[in-house]
Order: sequence, then C-alpha cells, then structure tokens
Amino acid sequence: MTNFETSKLEGGTEAGVGVTELERHDETDDVAERRVPKKTLSQILTEISEDTSRDVVAVNDLIATLGGRGRAALILIFAFPNILPSPPGLAGVLGVPLIYLSIQMIMGRIPWLPRMIADRSVPRDRFAQFIARLAPLLARAERLLRPRWALFVSHRAEHVLGVLFLVLAIVLSLPIPFGNMTPSVAMCLIALGILERDGLWVVLGVFVGLIAIVVAGGVVYAVIKSSLFLLMNAFA
Repeated sequence: MTNFETSKLEGGTEAGVGVTELERHDETDDVAERRVPKKTLSQILTEISEDTSRDVVAVNDLIATLGGRGRAALILIFAFPNILPSPPGLAGVLGVPLIYLSIQMIMGRIPWLPRMIADRSVPRDRFAQFIARLAPLLARAERLLRPRWALFVSHRAEHVLGVLFLVLAIVLSLPIPFGNMTPSVAMCLIALGILERDGLWVVLGVFVGLIAIVVAGGVVYAVIKSSLFLLMNAFA
C-alpha cells in the first residue's frame, strides 16, 4: 500500500470517528433535553400568581400561558371552585365557560372563549389566594399521576370525554342544592388525567361523573313529579 493510500485511509478513519463522536454528542444532547422535566400545572399557576409585574390576571392570560394544556387546565380551574364552599350562583356562572370548553373538546379545537369571558380578569392578589388553596392539592395529585392506560387519554377518547364534560357542565349549572360538588370532582379528576396522560384517573373521574349524573337525574325527576302532583291536586 502506498503512503498516499495509507494517509487517505487514516484520514478517512479519523473523519469517521469524528462524525461518530459528533452524532453521539447530538444524541446525548437530545436525551438531556428529553430528561429536562416540564413544568407542572401547579408550578405554572404559582408563577403566574407570584408575577408582580401584573396587577390583574385575565382568562386570556391563562389561555396564552398554558398553551397546549389550555383546554383541560381551564376545565380544572373553572371546576375546582365548586368543590370549595362558594357563594350561591357561582356554579351557574362558572358553568358557562365549562360548556364552551366541553364543546371545543368534542370538536377537537384549541381552547377559545368569547371575549366577554376571555377578557374577564381578577386582581392578582385574589388570584394568588385561589392558587394558594389549589396548588398544594394539585401538587399532591401530580405526584400520584403518571402516564398509563393510554387508550383512555387518546385523541379519540378526548372527544368522548368532551361529551361527558358537557353533560357534567350542564348538571353543574343546575340549581340543585349541594349538587355541584360531585360533578366538579369528576371534572377535576378527568382533567388531571388528561393533563398527565393518566388513564386511571380518567376512569375514576368517569365513574364519579356517572354517579353525579344519576343523582342529578333522580333529583330532577323527583322535582318534576312533585310539581305535577301539586298541580293536579290544585285543580282537582
């Protein structure tokens, strides 16, 4: 073998090693990026509440900040206050955006709300008080959540879950005494499951949601039956 051929072989080998090492570095960087944990919903909401550069927090701000998580995250945010002691009529007010978001989930659209809702805002200190109650519970739930049972959090499943969300949002809006908590719990469980791709939590939420629908249906049936009975006796 000539000196020229030997040099060419050695040069090619060195170049090959260099390319291989470069590819390995790229793969290492990709793995490192994948290992960087994404911020949890509780962390994002806490950062928004602690942002002293803003005086108010609008619904549009949440939609912009939450990005791809917006739909399920907003459902969670609007449903959660009904689990806590709240003034009368709050469920009816919060039920409206939940109905909008549920319809968008059925249709597979990005989160959008009418301007009359999206432009509504609250002072940052009041939002911070709300997040101070939500974030610890949310952080505990996030430690239990993990990707599993992928069938129940697929895109097709989300369309079906949107129908259930819509029914639960309507039930939530009904003036049923103490009837707001169960559908709200169901919506929060399902929303958390969608956010963290945890099908088990989705199934638990569906089970609680079906119970809420049955209970609400029983109450509505009893009210209608009692009203008809009173009317019939009044004109007898």
